[in-house]
Amino acid sequence: MRQRAHFTPRWKQVLFALSMPGSRVPVPSRKKVAQLPRVTTFIPLLMIIVTKPDATEEQIEHIVERIKEWGLKAEISRGAVRVVIGVIGPEDAIREKPLAAIPGVDSVTPVLKPYKLVAYEFRGTASLVNVSGVEVGGRRIVLISGPCSVESREQITSIAREVKKAGARILRGGAFKPRTSPYTFQGLGVEGLKLLAQAREETGLPIITEIMDTKDVEVIEQYADCLQVGARNMQNFALLKEVGKSRLPVMLKRGMSATVADLLMSAEYILNAGNFNVLLCERGIRTFETSTRNTLDLNAIPVLKAETHLPVVVDPTHGVGVRRYIPAMALAAVAAGADALMVEVHNAPELSKSDGEQALLPGEFADLVARVKAVAGVVGREM
Repeated sequence: MRQRAHFTPRWKQVLFALSMPGSRVPVPSRKKVAQLPRVTTFIPLLMIIVTKPDATEEQIEHIVERIKEWGLKAEISRGAVRVVIGVIGPEDAIREKPLAAIPGVDSVTPVLKPYKLVAYEFRGTASLVNVSGVEVGGRRIVLISGPCSVESREQITSIAREVKKAGARILRGGAFKPRTSPYTFQGLGVEGLKLLAQAREETGLPIITEIMDTKDVEVIEQYADCLQVGARNMQNFALLKEVGKSRLPVMLKRGMSATVADLLMSAEYILNAGNFNVLLCERGIRTFETSTRNTLDLNAIPVLKAETHLPVVVDPTHGVGVRRYIPAMALAAVAAGADALMVEVHNAPELSKSDGEQALLPGEFADLVARVKAVAGVVGREM
């Protein structure tokens, strides 16, 4: 069968414009590249190489030769100053090839997304993640609530009853706690897991708790309904692969200095290991702002909803770390498209062993739930 031409006239014009002197955008953005006409599904455009202004003809020929040696095709567009080369062929043939190291190359821009399984295009519709009967990702917004850490049976069960009464559908609580200082409370460990299980038995709320080490997967699976990979472990690839083998859903929190792409690539590890029940959590990033603990990146919500089929959870508690600001950011997250909210609640914050200053009181949480319902209705969602 005769194949179509690799580039349309519009694509040729774009390449030529990029190579012209005085161009203010010498390399196309990912968004612009993604909007360019595709070749065919059999011979996709993989990379755009822009040469240096002083690249010699020998260097350009060498670039083309290298591309051909890898079993790929090079499409060249020459301008007055720069040469733009489109690299065409199967993706596997170019993965991890050192294109930027070839003499004469100024920049290399990938056209295809590096993540595959988490990409929205993989399914073409939003995914639903079932946490022991609670579906996250549908029209109904899910509230995940509870204390930062499990401290005692009375503490976790009383808070569980309070948050369930207010409208929470999943109970959170840390048994293993990653703390900045080794001298602060590290959690009750397995005993904390047992207390969480008792709170679930009493209230019927499924539980989500953090996992910090690959060796703990088996024991946590005995008690939890959902595993949480915290921000500090977002790029703990050994842990990501291990939870990818788990039968339980996984909530992956965004790292404090991670980009959205970093988060998606970490999620790719989990799906690639076989676990497709993954929730992505925006919990704030570290910026130069000091008035709050972190900066809750609300931009990430619509971006993630466009880029991936996985449900998006927002944690305004860690996102701002200041009790008085948490309700406003929770409402903003719902308006921006969040599928679930994770909010810390403690009935005696002054006695809390961790993060008491950012935990809402049960009454404040109940008030927030009522306001969340109102905002959800406005944006076509429900509680």
